[in-house]
Amino acid sequence: MARVLEGQIALVTGASRGIGRGIALQLGQSGATVYITGRKPEKSLNSKYKNLPTLEQTAEDIRQRGGKAVPVYCDHSDHNDIAQLFDRVQKENDGRLNILVNSAYSGGKDMADSGSVPFFEADPLLWDSLNNVGLRNNYICCVHAARMMVKRKSGLIVNISSAGGLQYTFNVPYGVGKAALDRMSADMAVELTPHGVSVVSLWPGMVRTEFSQILREEGKLEKMVQQSTEALDKSFKESESTEFSGKAVVALATDRKVIHLLFLGHLPMDIRRVATALEFFGFNRTASLVPSFFRIPIWGMHFASYKFPYKIW
Repeated sequence: MARVLEGQIALVTGASRGIGRGIALQLGQSGATVYITGRKPEKSLNSKYKNLPTLEQTAEDIRQRGGKAVPVYCDHSDHNDIAQLFDRVQKENDGRLNILVNSAYSGGKDMADSGSVPFFEADPLLWDSLNNVGLRNNYICCVHAARMMVKRKSGLIVNISSAGGLQYTFNVPYGVGKAALDRMSADMAVELTPHGVSVVSLWPGMVRTEFSQILREEGKLEKMVQQSTEALDKSFKESESTEFSGKAVVALATDRKVIHLLFLGHLPMDIRRVATALEFFGFNRTASLVPSFFRIPIWGMHFASYKFPYKIW
């Protein structure tokens, strides 16, 4: 692969596994020096699930691909840890940071354990578990990164979000956190665009992360996504690899408008395809009859969300 990001400095939070790991691998393979963060194994899901990859493994995999990785253990719920992280990046690179990817998220296990319990029956502290790192930390990281990028009149900030900010997904704290992250990205873009810094929210589709596959094996994923086993199997079959998001970030960073295929050789599901919506709700036979070019317009996605009341008096 061409090293199109040679000489650039990137920081990917939450890169031990999942989407963050996939993005870090692609950035490193493309030539960037990648700072990657994660919690120490004894303080993360690795303490329970021994087969999950670690931050050091991600770093080693980047090096095996000819890239340069700098692993940094960081507790993203602690603003002092975050400040020390950015101080280190700044000192070691003469104040330069080209790419920030906010992918850290610490509430996966708690969200899985709560299943599809409504918010008024769940522990109210589930909010902090999901949004302390998933939202608050992202804001703090953006502040530190923007200060470095504005000085050099360039930079890219990518916040990993999801369609959960548009439509009910998993639970209330999750949806609120993603909607807020999208709003934060849009508003930051207004203030940073004049300084040459781009900010985007990236919405991956269903992704075959290491942890989601564990939840699937444990039978917890069906409850989380509220899908039948048949529908979930279909979704998994067409799901994205963790590195697909990495390819998207590399494309954004190099401003190349290209579509990459998954390693399985097919495009991931498009949430705007009418057929995808039918498949999601289990109407597989009907979906097979709908042409792939039948797509829901962007404005239609907004009206499909719960942001609009059913009745206006």
